[in-house]
Amino acid sequence: MQTKDLRPLAAIVLFYIVIESLGVTCPILYLTGISCAGCGMSRAWLSLLGGNLAGAIAYHPLFWLPAPVAALLFFQRRIPRRVFCWSMGIVCTLFLLVYLVRLLYLKDPVVVFQPSRGLIGRLLSGILASGS
Repeated sequence: MQTKDLRPLAAIVLFYIVIESLGVTCPILYLTGISCAGCGMSRAWLSLLGGNLAGAIAYHPLFWLPAPVAALLFFQRRIPRRVFCWSMGIVCTLFLLVYLVRLLYLKDPVVVFQPSRGLIGRLLSGILASGS
Protein backbone atom coordinates (compact mmCIF):
# COMPACT_ATOMS: atom_id res chain seq x y z
CA MET A 1 0.00 0.00 0.00
CA GLN A 2 1.37 3.38 -1.00
CA THR A 3 1.13 6.66 0.90
CA LYS A 4 -1.17 8.15 -1.74
CA ASP A 5 -3.62 5.30 -1.06
CA LEU A 6 -3.97 6.53 2.52
CA ARG A 7 -4.74 10.17 1.61
CA PRO A 8 -8.51 9.71 1.20
CA LEU A 9 -8.69 7.84 4.50
CA ALA A 10 -6.67 10.56 6.23
CA ALA A 11 -8.97 13.23 4.76
CA ILE A 12 -12.05 11.40 6.04
CA VAL A 13 -10.55 10.98 9.51
CA LEU A 14 -9.59 14.68 9.63
CA PHE A 15 -13.08 15.68 8.46
CA TYR A 16 -14.70 13.63 11.22
CA ILE A 17 -12.35 15.00 13.87
CA VAL A 18 -13.27 18.55 12.85
CA ILE A 19 -17.03 18.00 12.76
CA GLU A 20 -16.96 16.00 16.00
CA SER A 21 -15.16 18.90 17.69
CA LEU A 22 -18.00 21.15 16.48
CA GLY A 23 -20.57 18.86 18.13
CA VAL A 24 -21.79 17.19 14.94
CA THR A 25 -21.56 13.45 15.54
CA CYS A 26 -23.05 12.44 12.17
CA PRO A 27 -23.13 14.84 9.22
CA ILE A 28 -25.91 12.91 7.48
CA LEU A 29 -28.18 13.00 10.53
CA TYR A 30 -27.29 16.65 11.17
CA LEU A 31 -28.15 17.69 7.61
CA THR A 32 -31.15 15.47 6.89
CA GLY A 33 -32.59 14.41 10.26
CA ILE A 34 -32.37 10.83 9.02
CA SER A 35 -29.90 8.35 10.48
CA CYS A 36 -27.32 6.86 8.14
CA ALA A 37 -26.76 3.14 7.52
CA GLY A 38 -23.81 3.17 9.96
CA CYS A 39 -25.72 4.85 12.76
CA GLY A 40 -24.80 3.33 16.11
CA MET A 41 -21.52 1.87 14.86
CA SER A 42 -19.27 3.95 17.16
CA ARG A 43 -21.51 3.33 20.17
CA ALA A 44 -21.51 -0.39 19.34
CA TRP A 45 -17.72 -0.54 19.44
CA LEU A 46 -17.63 1.43 22.69
CA SER A 47 -20.12 -1.05 24.18
CA LEU A 48 -18.02 -3.98 23.02
CA LEU A 49 -14.87 -2.42 24.47
CA GLY A 50 -16.79 -2.08 27.73
CA GLY A 51 -17.57 -5.80 27.64
CA ASN A 52 -21.21 -5.43 26.57
CA LEU A 53 -21.70 -7.60 23.46
CA ALA A 54 -25.51 -7.43 23.66
CA GLY A 55 -25.35 -3.63 23.80
CA ALA A 56 -22.99 -3.57 20.83
CA ILE A 57 -25.37 -5.70 18.77
CA ALA A 58 -28.29 -3.49 19.82
CA TYR A 59 -26.49 -0.34 18.65
CA HIS A 60 -25.55 -1.88 15.30
CA PRO A 61 -25.71 -5.60 14.48
CA LEU A 62 -23.03 -5.24 11.79
CA PHE A 63 -20.53 -3.39 13.99
CA TRP A 64 -17.97 -6.15 13.38
CA LEU A 65 -17.94 -5.75 9.57
CA PRO A 66 -15.59 -2.74 9.23
CA ALA A 67 -12.60 -4.88 10.24
CA PRO A 68 -13.08 -7.46 7.44
CA VAL A 69 -13.90 -4.65 4.98
CA ALA A 70 -10.67 -2.86 5.94
CA ALA A 71 -8.78 -6.12 5.34
CA LEU A 72 -10.49 -6.50 1.95
CA LEU A 73 -9.52 -2.96 0.98
CA PHE A 74 -5.99 -3.36 2.27
CA PHE A 75 -5.43 -6.61 0.35
CA GLN A 76 -7.54 -5.63 -2.67
CA ARG A 77 -4.69 -6.03 -5.12
CA ARG A 78 -3.98 -9.57 -3.89
CA ILE A 79 -7.60 -10.76 -4.02
CA PRO A 80 -9.18 -11.82 -7.31
CA ARG A 81 -11.29 -8.93 -8.58
CA ARG A 82 -14.39 -11.09 -8.75
CA VAL A 83 -14.04 -12.16 -5.10
CA PHE A 84 -13.46 -8.56 -4.02
CA CYS A 85 -16.51 -7.28 -5.93
CA TRP A 86 -18.78 -10.04 -4.62
CA SER A 87 -17.56 -9.49 -1.06
CA MET A 88 -18.16 -5.76 -1.21
CA GLY A 89 -21.56 -6.33 -2.82
CA ILE A 90 -22.56 -8.66 0.00
CA VAL A 91 -21.39 -6.14 2.60
CA CYS A 92 -23.34 -3.31 0.94
CA THR A 93 -26.45 -5.49 0.66
CA LEU A 94 -26.21 -6.47 4.34
CA PHE A 95 -25.88 -2.84 5.39
CA LEU A 96 -28.81 -1.80 3.20
CA LEU A 97 -31.05 -4.59 4.51
CA VAL A 98 -30.19 -3.94 8.15
CA TYR A 99 -30.68 -0.19 7.61
CA LEU A 100 -34.10 -0.62 6.02
CA VAL A 101 -35.28 -3.00 8.74
CA ARG A 102 -34.07 -0.60 11.45
CA LEU A 103 -35.50 2.44 9.70
CA LEU A 104 -38.90 0.85 9.10
CA TYR A 105 -39.07 -0.67 12.58
CA LEU A 106 -40.15 2.52 14.31
CA LYS A 107 -39.28 1.35 17.83
CA ASP A 108 -35.53 1.27 17.10
CA PRO A 109 -34.09 3.96 19.41
CA VAL A 110 -30.88 4.31 17.39
CA VAL A 111 -32.10 4.87 13.82
CA VAL A 112 -34.41 7.86 13.42
CA PHE A 113 -36.41 9.40 10.61
CA GLN A 114 -37.04 13.03 11.56
CA PRO A 115 -36.42 15.20 8.48
CA SER A 116 -37.90 18.27 10.18
CA ARG A 117 -35.09 18.17 12.78
CA GLY A 118 -32.25 18.19 10.24
CA LEU A 119 -30.59 21.40 9.09
CA ILE A 120 -32.18 21.16 5.64
CA GLY A 121 -35.65 20.64 7.12
CA ARG A 122 -35.23 23.53 9.54
CA LEU A 123 -34.00 25.81 6.76
CA LEU A 124 -36.93 24.85 4.53
CA SER A 125 -39.38 25.41 7.39
CA GLY A 126 -37.87 28.84 8.02
CA ILE A 127 -38.05 29.77 4.34
CA LEU A 128 -41.65 28.57 4.05
CA ALA A 129 -42.65 30.33 7.29
CA SER A 130 -41.10 33.62 6.19
CA GLY A 131 -42.86 33.40 2.82
CA SER A 132 -46.31 33.10 4.42
